[in-house]
Amino acid sequence: MNLELKITNPLLFNRWDEAVLTGKKYSFFHSAAWAKVLIESYNYRPVYFTSMDKNKLSVIVPLMEIRSLFTGKRGVSLPFSDSCYPIVEGSINFKDVLNRILKYGKSRNWKYLEIRGGWNFLQDISPFSCFYSHTLDLSQDEYKVFSGFRDSTRRNVKKALKEGVEINIYKSLGSVNKFYQLNCMTRKIHGLPPQPYTFFKNIYDFIISPDFGFVVLASYKKRTIAGAVFFHFGKKAFYKYGASNKAYQHLRPNNLVMWEGIRWYCKRGYKTFCFGRTDIKNEGLKKFKQGWGTREDIIKYYRFDTKNGNAVKKKQRESTIKNKVFNKMPIALLKLIGSLSYKHVG
Repeated sequence: MNLELKITNPLLFNRWDEAVLTGKKYSFFHSAAWAKVLIESYNYRPVYFTSMDKNKLSVIVPLMEIRSLFTGKRGVSLPFSDSCYPIVEGSINFKDVLNRILKYGKSRNWKYLEIRGGWNFLQDISPFSCFYSHTLDLSQDEYKVFSGFRDSTRRNVKKALKEGVEINIYKSLGSVNKFYQLNCMTRKIHGLPPQPYTFFKNIYDFIISPDFGFVVLASYKKRTIAGAVFFHFGKKAFYKYGASNKAYQHLRPNNLVMWEGIRWYCKRGYKTFCFGRTDIKNEGLKKFKQGWGTREDIIKYYRFDTKNGNAVKKKQRESTIKNKVFNKMPIALLKLIGSLSYKHVG
């Protein structure tokens, strides 16, 4: 068939979300709300490759063009997204779509094109990197979902309640601010600068305020000790960010925070709950997510050199020295580094 691809800005496409939700393979990261956050936070240029078939979107390959003097120009689908699978329906050959995008990337002098997902279209190509994905089926009621958790997971939820940890769901800017402070503490422990505050402010403005997400906060003796940010789109829920005060880890507040988010979605008829991506080497986090009765999958990221169209292999893992340095820095300095660097990381 004659493939007509167009470059689309989802923010200028009439009823973009409605069009995306007509298919089954959508994710939160295909939404206009997420595009708005990325554009407003980092001034990325939206380059969404689309094709229409009988007034329906048959191709959606969302991309943001990252322009940086330090890391170069490139196309990523999508920055700061755990995965963003290309949507290609009908008899369309994804390789034809990919070749068109690579040709465009070459004309724009991209260093590379990165696709986060799409292994079903690219099974003969070596991925650049891989991550675990864990998804919970919410088709049963909350009691049956809870009974499907690992024994230790259920015990930890009950322990937090028994210890007096209080839990609440919020959709306010104040709750986002409290979470951001916890997030800065957690990122420091992990030896990483936090995303800039403007990023979380935009999450509030374009996701939480319009009712595409919320914040769950856990408190103990009136002190906020843990929290998480959840997104939703259509009938799919997504756990995106979590943070906690390590001094209260023994109270298991993270388990209670997660369960409160899952319960909220169970009661409102959502179909799936995704726990996000996990680094292949992070056995602890993998075990934590397995404990919720999840299905485990592999997310594959692909990179292509736009000059020759060849897949790019990942170089040897970078040293963790910088993480140890960040771990010693004061939070104020880490915030400054985060505000200056994340636009270029993408």
